[in-house]
Amino acid sequence: MYEVLAEVVRNGFVESRHYGSVAGLAPDGTLAHVRGNVEETVLPRSTTKPFQALACLRAGAPLAGERLAIAAGSHTGEDFHVKTVEGILSDAGLSVDALQCPASWPEDEPTKASLIRAGEGESRVRMNCSGKHAGMLAACAANGWPFGTYLSPEHPLQLAVEQVMADCAGEEPSPVAVDGCGAPLFGLTLAGLARAARSLVLSEEARPVADAMRAHPEYVGGTEHANTAFMRALPGSVAKGGAEGVFVAATAEGHAVAVKVIDGSPRATTAIALRALAALGADTAPAAPLGAVPVLGGGRPVGEIRTTEEGRT
Repeated sequence: MYEVLAEVVRNGFVESRHYGSVAGLAPDGTLAHVRGNVEETVLPRSTTKPFQALACLRAGAPLAGERLAIAAGSHTGEDFHVKTVEGILSDAGLSVDALQCPASWPEDEPTKASLIRAGEGESRVRMNCSGKHAGMLAACAANGWPFGTYLSPEHPLQLAVEQVMADCAGEEPSPVAVDGCGAPLFGLTLAGLARAARSLVLSEEARPVADAMRAHPEYVGGTEHANTAFMRALPGSVAKGGAEGVFVAATAEGHAVAVKVIDGSPRATTAIALRALAALGADTAPAAPLGAVPVLGGGRPVGEIRTTEEGRT
């Protein structure tokens, strides 16, 4: 059974509710905050990118700094993101033509407007997953693995990703689906996803990924992205959202949360995660503005999306 995690309130009237589940771990790894069914399997979507980046590192991909951060992120297609992705590919002896993610407009609206004015169209390198795909191709280059089939679940790289997911989550991933970018997607329980998020900040092997994300949050998201703002507001934390209402975060001390909003909307996931981290004892005060999501009427605030207490069903 799911719980009401957030309510959309307009002029004092609750017009919508977001149901879902939250798994929260204390720094010692105890499952200390549970809402809804945390043993139900979810498709983690782009919250898996840090672990895909870790698999690339484990396979010998020469990724560090901004390049590692963008491999672990969902960038917004700004020019500095494109330059970084092109650099990863160039050092692997490849061009952007090797990318197998779909062509897309950048998520950053000013960049999109600039491209339209210049007469340019959608491209694979502007797609939010191109950093991840470039990292995967770099791992293939480092091992002499085939490039053309790098998205096949049977490819050595994707088998390595599956193993990393199992190691970090402490469970066998299932089922195997296809993500929006075409890469294999491995299902986990929400509790397992929280364990994986916690491993990012506490595991010695995963620490380079977490350090890159924390040092370069604008490559994990973008100039105006919520994940970027989250990590800037809470130094030492990592945060990564995914499609269909999935979100993970972990603090430097090891508090970790995984959120799944069952209707797939991401609009309240950051606020829900912050409330869960606070319930675990983490200091989330510096990120309080991210938990205030206004509801607009006529272009001005007339309400809010508010998170709810435990036990609402």
